[in-house]
Amino acid sequence: MFKQFTENISGHQVYLLSSLGIFLVFFIVVTVILLRLGKNHVDHMSELPLSDNEIDPSKNVVQ
Repeated sequence: MFKQFTENISGHQVYLLSSLGIFLVFFIVVTVILLRLGKNHVDHMSELPLSDNEIDPSKNVVQ
């Protein structure tokens, strides 16, 4: 099947196949990275918007 695609490639089809290849490689890399993330890291990142360890903006007002 892939042999037919590679034999009949004309000028602009190279760009189509290369963009598909780049997309697939990127998708696979992101999937592998997400699957390898530790549970502690995911929990830490999910709590960041809600944590109280932030600096109070009212104390940093310059007059």
